[in-house]
Amino acid sequence: MKKVLLFLKKELMLTLSVLAAVIALIITPPSARLLQDIDWRTLGTLLMMLCVLEGFKRENVLKPVIRLASRLKHMTTLSLFLVFGVFFTSMFVTNDVSLIIFVPLTILLFRSGHKEHYILPVVSMENIAAIRGSMLMPFGSPQNLFLYGRADVTAWHFMAHMLPLSAFSALLLVVFIFFLYRKNPKEEIAAENEDAPWPESGKARRIGYLLLFAVIIAVIVTRTSLWPFAVILVLAVIAVLDRRLLFQVDYVLIVTFFCFFVFSSSIAGNSHIAAMLKKAVAGNEYWWAIGLSQIISNVPATIVLYPFTENFAGLIYGADTAGLCSLIGSLASVINYRIYVREYPQNGGKFIRVFTLVSWAFFLIVVIPGFLLSRWRFF
Repeated sequence: MKKVLLFLKKELMLTLSVLAAVIALIITPPSARLLQDIDWRTLGTLLMMLCVLEGFKRENVLKPVIRLASRLKHMTTLSLFLVFGVFFTSMFVTNDVSLIIFVPLTILLFRSGHKEHYILPVVSMENIAAIRGSMLMPFGSPQNLFLYGRADVTAWHFMAHMLPLSAFSALLLVVFIFFLYRKNPKEEIAAENEDAPWPESGKARRIGYLLLFAVIIAVIVTRTSLWPFAVILVLAVIAVLDRRLLFQVDYVLIVTFFCFFVFSSSIAGNSHIAAMLKKAVAGNEYWWAIGLSQIISNVPATIVLYPFTENFAGLIYGADTAGLCSLIGSLASVINYRIYVREYPQNGGKFIRVFTLVSWAFFLIVVIPGFLLSRWRFF
């Protein structure tokens, strides 16, 4: 029992989602419609992504990026590379995975180069880069994956709507980085060089994971009804390549998604609650997404609010902006915090202060443009 309590305390988002699902099922007893309303496609796609991205991490597929970073000698150049490494990789490997790759690398390089005082502001900007870079692609974040699956638009149409905010955020990140090094733009760093070659033994697995990733992208973009067969294919190939990987996947995130789907479907199935929420949310999706995300994070907030949404753009822009307000606003921010405090357990409070300062400075600049763009209807 003690181990269970410790696990639930560690995985607060899972605990919250389970409690929400149980309460919702008490309010609205389960029915056959509940199973129909659950977005099984999103769950299946998320499972495939998590499996393949775990393979990316285990086989260090992005090693060339890490090797290049270690060869940069100026703080401004290195920080631009790291922040925009997160920005662009988050579009394809999701925001949390991009942080898992680049935040430890940032800590390693800055620590070895005796520039530790820059770690907090740079990883805070990397957090922003993960949130604002991933918003461009339908598969960049879990909430985008869910909403794209529900929207009757092409991938190009989706990206066209997300491009203005994503591009504006990229320009703003450049300004933030140059402001950080304004006293000495050419400040140098002598970091460790990473030249160890890839082991030949993992070549087949690396190629296999890249091919599976291409399959997943094709499934998402084409919205094929054959997605269950793709899930079976991905799991079968991974079982052949490295079956141990299947025990390392973040199934907690999948269960969390499932529970919030149950919560959302049950709430939507209650006519009184649904009518109240529809009246409150409709027309205010942008602010509801930002506000509710500060309580239950942007992924579950998106799932909960979607059934009551009339302005799709307001919901997705709000959900992709919510992570700039607080740690709880995005699961990616929580992951960033956990990576940092493993290295500096005494600096948890300092991380929150710097993170909040940098994120709110960014949020206050982009929140109104995001609101104005939310009037631009998706469909």
